[in-house]
Amino acid sequence: MSNLSVSELPVLQSESAVPCCPPLTERPLSAEEAERTAVMFKALGDPVRLRLFSLIASHEGGEACVCDISDVGVSQPTVSHHLKKLKDAGLLTSERRATWVYYKVAPEVVASMSALLDLRR
Repeated sequence: MSNLSVSELPVLQSESAVPCCPPLTERPLSAEEAERTAVMFKALGDPVRLRLFSLIASHEGGEACVCDISDVGVSQPTVSHHLKKLKDAGLLTSERRATWVYYKVAPEVVASMSALLDLRR
């Protein structure tokens, strides 16, 4: 993988998400597709981020207030850091409501990741 930071890579946002890549069995990924996809998988490769993503995805409506996120084994500033990484990778969206931020799974991006890994022909 290149030394590009997450912010330098084109990522999918839920408002305009389209499948990033064809299923792996369809054709080899281009370099750009591989870079973009690796950012998403790298974001999920951290155990704390995976727990946060799971917590939000399994929360009612696939959305959780940052105030609902507790006991993931790290401090609140670290939780915020990891949520930002997930958001930067295009896996979460956020919306500020009064003093709280609500995070939601970006379903189109998750669906495209699932389709990428569908090895059935």
